[in-house]
Amino acid sequence: MNHLGAALRAWRGRLTPTSVGLAHHSRRRVAGLRRGELAVLAGISTEYVAQLEQGRAKTPSAQVCSALARALQLNDEELAHLLRLAGHSANPDRIPGRVPLSVRRVADQISASPLAVYDAAWQLLHWNPLFAATWGDPSRAPVEDRNAMITQFERRNARVRQTAAERASFEQSLVADLRATTGRYPNDPDVATLIERLNRTPRFRELWAGPAVAAHEGAHKTAVHPKVGEIALDANILATQDSDLRVVVLTARPGTDAQRKLDLLATIGVQEMALHLD
Repeated sequence: MNHLGAALRAWRGRLTPTSVGLAHHSRRRVAGLRRGELAVLAGISTEYVAQLEQGRAKTPSAQVCSALARALQLNDEELAHLLRLAGHSANPDRIPGRVPLSVRRVADQISASPLAVYDAAWQLLHWNPLFAATWGDPSRAPVEDRNAMITQFERRNARVRQTAAERASFEQSLVADLRATTGRYPNDPDVATLIERLNRTPRFRELWAGPAVAAHEGAHKTAVHPKVGEIALDANILATQDSDLRVVVLTARPGTDAQRKLDLLATIGVQEMALHLD
């Protein structure tokens, strides 16, 4: 029996478009989300959702599982069950990819600041609406590209502005943090895959050849938003002890008008995202 597919269909069936913020205007023959709607929310293809539900694909990555869990609004026990069905049972050699319900509750209550939750290899797992409004909606990117290291060394978010000194410091700190992660999870294949991919970029290769090992604790960034202009932000990193997550809260830099712009963006940015989903 395809237990993974059955679980996904059941979880999809208990949700409605309204409950996940999607507009719908047509009558439906069956209750629940359509595969295409789940695919949009999780940032994967409709065909891949079909493959998972039909048993033609049985081993989604931990990142895909986290994206599906977010889209399906799974609780901690359900997410743990999904990970087990996908072959990602609790393993000290693997980076934890679960965002505990307690962390999600706190994240979802913080609305005045952009907030995101990353795993120990800087894979983006959870974010609030203001984060998406500030930097661009992460759900529009493939799951494997939702990684701060990939964004910094490969793709460069056009909305991020850093001075040369800020960029150099940020990249050095990220790489030192990733090296510390490899020490804690030396056998995680996803980390090895990430490093192999990043090594194709000269800047990462140069930094990875160095010896630095340290936790990434913060950075200065400026968001350049097309509607509200430049927003000067401080990235504050809070680490969780048991799940080894990084909760990143971006706060207005003192002495700037950033908080006023964030307040404005909290209104217009989220409205624009809702229109996009419609």
